[in-house]
Amino acid sequence: MPVKRSARAPWSKVMIRSQLEVVDQVRPPSLVLKNATYLNMYVKQWKTANIWIEGDRIVYVGPELPDQAVEMIDVSDKYIVPGYIEPHAHPFQLYNPATLSKYAGERGTTTLVNDNMLLFLQEEEQAFAQLDLIQQLPTSTYWWARLDTQTELDRESVAVDSERVHAWFNHPDVVMAGELTAWPRTLQGDDELLQWMLDAETCGLPVEGHFPGASAKTLTKMALMGVHSDHEAMTTEEALCRLEHGYTTTLRHSSIRPDLPKMLKGLLESGLEAFDHLMVTTDGSTPGFYEGGMQDNLIRIMMEAGLPAIEAYRIVSLNVARHFDLDHVLGSIAPGRIAHLNILDAIDEPRPSAVIAKGQWIYRDGVSLFPDELVEAIFEKMPATDVAIDLMPEDLSFSMPVGLDMVNSVIMKLFKITHDTGQDELPRDEDESFLMLLDKEGKWRLNTVLKGFAKDFGGLVSSYSISGDYLILGKCKQDMLKAFARMKELGGGIVLVDRGEIVAEIPLPLCGMTSIEPIEQLIVQEKQFQKELRARGYQFEDPIYTLLFLASTHLPYVRATPLGIYEVMKKQVLFPAILR
Repeated sequence: MPVKRSARAPWSKVMIRSQLEVVDQVRPPSLVLKNATYLNMYVKQWKTANIWIEGDRIVYVGPELPDQAVEMIDVSDKYIVPGYIEPHAHPFQLYNPATLSKYAGERGTTTLVNDNMLLFLQEEEQAFAQLDLIQQLPTSTYWWARLDTQTELDRESVAVDSERVHAWFNHPDVVMAGELTAWPRTLQGDDELLQWMLDAETCGLPVEGHFPGASAKTLTKMALMGVHSDHEAMTTEEALCRLEHGYTTTLRHSSIRPDLPKMLKGLLESGLEAFDHLMVTTDGSTPGFYEGGMQDNLIRIMMEAGLPAIEAYRIVSLNVARHFDLDHVLGSIAPGRIAHLNILDAIDEPRPSAVIAKGQWIYRDGVSLFPDELVEAIFEKMPATDVAIDLMPEDLSFSMPVGLDMVNSVIMKLFKITHDTGQDELPRDEDESFLMLLDKEGKWRLNTVLKGFAKDFGGLVSSYSISGDYLILGKCKQDMLKAFARMKELGGGIVLVDRGEIVAEIPLPLCGMTSIEPIEQLIVQEKQFQKELRARGYQFEDPIYTLLFLASTHLPYVRATPLGIYEVMKKQVLFPAILR
């Protein structure tokens, strides 16, 4: 017996009886959209009807009007489409699940399927309490359950075991397992990971892969192991290969992989006519990338590439709902669905002029109506950052013979250090910087050099990292110490110091990873940080992702992890971290 209503089955018997009374006109609906031209996803046509809403549910779509309604709006000059769905959100990219839900919802993306990574490493009771509060928002939030941590952790308090994994599988708001970044382990005989994949299928959860550059043979093997989808295609050919192998294929348009225009154009030129197994994602982009919108922006890109409007709207709604077995509650405008509705001024303008989420107006007449008090309540459940250690001058001792050389924003290779790292400041006409990963509990440190990050900056400290430890970079040890002191004063964050002056900072007081600021303000902070860092020589796509993924072992070739300098392909520690 279910112990509570879930996002898959949100309504109780009492609520359903009340909804039936509305259809029989025993009670008035809470909202009626009169004379609505709406997109019927099932017949792929624009239809005219009256849409009755009771509470958070669509209860009737058809020609009849009720005798009375709590609110009735004539939308005869508008176009109505279902709320958009983001199938692959990373809700901790400086923002947090609450602020992302607000920002996305006001732009028509009323449902997010979220990565649980940061919550996965918290105590179960604390993590699930946050999920319960997030579910109170007018937007809908679902989660995927990680099967690995994307880095090599040392803390005994974090145990990725069957108990933790299955607790997430059994949570009513979890709709997927993945993303499967540790997939090579399954091909190398890791039966525990394979068993978790099989358990996910038993729980009705599709498994998402993470297969950049995968061959047809690898895709075949992973399909045999139960993988249903993948979002890592980087070319038209790779996307077609996934579709031909039966994968639901998600096309990316993100801050580090803005691939959608080229890939969709290529798919159309290839003659692709079936779009039912396509989805699109912004893949957890950093805040500044969202200045142009979220799924609304991707719809615009798809239409500009030549995709018919109806197919574009289906890709961000019904296709996603069907993939996650949620089409009985999401993805269309029909009786029984959650009342997520976008009101458009024109078919070719996917940014809505008004948004209804769970039957509530959350954006209307240019004004946000999102309940900020619910957002703030979620902040109170998220762990505050506790920077309990200090960085000492004696920590800044660098004698490692090898370092990390940046290939792009997130890929690193090994290089031999030739500069004298015993000095207090490295030359500013070279691109080598000090790099330290410092245990957030102060037990260990890893000191090396990062090549290619930037030339002319003093110190940068970040509590934002995949392992949750502190990243300390710089040319000047005094600036590095000052940046750490300021990060500690902020209670977590990213701080850039140059020649003794703080030139940019992003406070991250929740978990050391996320801000409490609205995303609009966070965009301003991030753009200022990027501007100052680029002026000092950073040349790749996204420095925020560089900081996040320095310790991430799902990317080639070497990483700076809590265990030490780690060679990804051989899965071995080349040089260990040392105790402080």
